[in-house]
Amino acid sequence: MSSVTRPAARRIAAAARPPRALATVAPSTNATYKLPVVRNEPNLHYTVNSAERAALKEALAELEAAAPFEVPAFVGGKEVQLGGERTVQPMPHNHQKALATFATSTPELTSEAIEHALAAQKEWEQMPFNDRAAIFLRAADLVSGKYRAKICAATMLGQGKNVWQAEIDAAAELADFFRFGASQCEQLYAQQPTENSPGVWNRSEYRPLEGFVFAVTPFNFTAISGNLVGAPALTGNVLVWKPSPTATYSSWLVLQILLEAGLPKNVIQFLPCPNGEATISLVDRVLEHRMFAGLHFTGSTHVFRQLWKKIGNNVDKYLSYPRIVGETGGKNFQLVHPSADVRAAAIGALRGAFEYQGQKCSALSRLYVPKSLEEEFFKVLVEEVEKISVGSVTEFEHFMGPVISQQSYDKVLSYVEKAKAAGGKVLTGGVGDNSKGFFVKPTVIKTQDPLSPTMVDEIFGPVLTAYVYDDAKFEETCKLIDETTTYALTGCIWSNDRAATVKASALLRHSAGNFYINDKSTGAVVGQQPFGGARGSGTNDKAGSLNLFARFCQIRSIKETFCPPTEFPYPSNLV
Repeated sequence: MSSVTRPAARRIAAAARPPRALATVAPSTNATYKLPVVRNEPNLHYTVNSAERAALKEALAELEAAAPFEVPAFVGGKEVQLGGERTVQPMPHNHQKALATFATSTPELTSEAIEHALAAQKEWEQMPFNDRAAIFLRAADLVSGKYRAKICAATMLGQGKNVWQAEIDAAAELADFFRFGASQCEQLYAQQPTENSPGVWNRSEYRPLEGFVFAVTPFNFTAISGNLVGAPALTGNVLVWKPSPTATYSSWLVLQILLEAGLPKNVIQFLPCPNGEATISLVDRVLEHRMFAGLHFTGSTHVFRQLWKKIGNNVDKYLSYPRIVGETGGKNFQLVHPSADVRAAAIGALRGAFEYQGQKCSALSRLYVPKSLEEEFFKVLVEEVEKISVGSVTEFEHFMGPVISQQSYDKVLSYVEKAKAAGGKVLTGGVGDNSKGFFVKPTVIKTQDPLSPTMVDEIFGPVLTAYVYDDAKFEETCKLIDETTTYALTGCIWSNDRAATVKASALLRHSAGNFYINDKSTGAVVGQQPFGGARGSGTNDKAGSLNLFARFCQIRSIKETFCPPTEFPYPSNLV
């Protein structure tokens, strides 16, 4: 008789057999969870001797000392170190120094990324919403806590933001997008049919898009980059992400935070790429794929229109009609009524035009001042603008830093010359210095031609052009504002006359997706002022609102009948 007992023999035999594959079981829960109540992330003030100021200075010093960082692609759940020539992401305030370098993502790598994303789709969309939401709620806490100083420092060094602009963007707004996004998804999923016939239960299922979403993100807001990938991912979509070349490092940090928060590694594929032919090749590979299901874009109107055309030309290739969501340019206005508080309106114009060097989609660039306030208004405006200091983002006292690149620097100054050639008068600024950083003085131009180049074209820099109108032509000026450009992103009116405010609001109804009364044209807050514009400014799907999440869902209506009929005649058939 063997010395091995029968139970032991069975254990040995079982151990020798290859393991059986586990059955795939969709997770389930017997509870309806309620997410924590969300609030806007408070802004830290970075006052002298504050803890947050010390932490940020330390993070800036550490990043500057360790730069340049080599940013890889992230495909198939792993970092991919690409060969070939590397593109430099310079520090705009000190362009001889690189913050990061990255290689070019090839069309072949793009195809591989798409297949990895599609392979991850089923598991990701089947993950219960509470678990997806938990990832983004944790990411928000990582942004607002552990990584706050680092992501603000990366945004300052790489994108030229001063400390306040980095704080409201990379810390507060990014955390807000993740937290409010989870809450808004919860609200969306709760929208269910209110009527049920006897014996019937109706319900709606919010499925992700069938395929993958392509996210193309801008340089000017780290938070927007996070939201462009975060919103589709929250609703169960998988993504291919092409970040802006001039925001590659902060975008890479956003991805690292999401992965640390528990995002499955194949949900987002990250493909850094320089502008030009390389990006065109990457985009073409994406837009030619049968399973391309959606575009989430923030950038220039020209590029967005080109992408839309390519999608239209490829529509016969796709399994579904792709969702196209885009926020593009703006030529935003401020209308001053004769009843306005002059100083408040002037400070609103200054902040709206020159915060972050005018490189916000919502930045003020067209100013309309009544003749009766001309002298007083421009006296205050010019005096205050000339107090603005321009300098390195590492020197906290500066209100303005650099523009993003040499190309931007050249464009801004070329438009100053165009304004002069069109008869405009430069009241202050109009000069720059790019010897170390891409610095342009805040510029105010007064024009007698309301259709001059700097009143019509988007410049995306610190140039504000003003036009003086006759007080008696207030309504005509409203119509002029509405018809001057193809854009319709933001606008504001400064007025203490309620009747005039109501009239302007009606006449300017379609000229801005975000309209402000006695406030500047910038500064939309997630959960408070959903952001986006129409006409040439985008699809107006409103980032920071429930509406955006519906764009990345396909709704399935489900009708369940508990006791279906067993005979075919209707009552009317009976005699």
